[in-house]
Amino acid sequence: MSKIHEALAPISWLEGRWSTTDGRGYYPNIPDFTYHEDLEFLCIGQPMYNFLSTSRHPEKQTPMHQERGFLRIKPGTNELSFVVSHNFGLTSLEEGLCETETHQVILETVNLSRISFAKPPFVKKIKRVFKLLSDDHLEATLYMETDTTPMSEHLKAVYKKIQ
Repeated sequence: MSKIHEALAPISWLEGRWSTTDGRGYYPNIPDFTYHEDLEFLCIGQPMYNFLSTSRHPEKQTPMHQERGFLRIKPGTNELSFVVSHNFGLTSLEEGLCETETHQVILETVNLSRISFAKPPFVKKIKRVFKLLSDDHLEATLYMETDTTPMSEHLKAVYKKIQ
C-alpha cells in the first residue's frame, strides 16, 4: 500500500482490500440472494480513497454488480463525499460523516443521475454504513429507496481484510 494522505487519518481504517463470501441481499419486491464481493479503498497520495467494488454470483462466480468511485474527506473535518458509478447506469453522489469514536462511516444520497434507457423501478435514494468491527473485519450495510419501495435495507455483509 502507498502512503495514506494525512487528511484520511479519521478513516485510515478503511484502507486496503476486503472480501466476503457471505453477502446477503433482500428487498421487498425481489427474492433474497447471496453474493461474494471484494472492496478496495486505495489512497494514491490524495485526500481521498479510490474505491472499487466487484460482486460475484456465489456458485457460478459470474460478475453481478460493480461500483467504482472516490471517497473524499474534507481536510481537517469528518465530512465525507462519495462519488460512485454503478455498472447498471447509475451515478450517485453521497455525503456524510465519519464517526471516529465508533469507526463508522454514514453516507446518504444528495444527487443521483441515471442513463436514459435505465429500466424501472428507479433508485431514488441510497444510504451506506461502513463499520469497523475489529482490525480485520468490516461490516457494510446498504439501504435503498426506489420510486416503488420506501427506504429498506438491501445489502449486508461482513468483510475480512485481505491486504
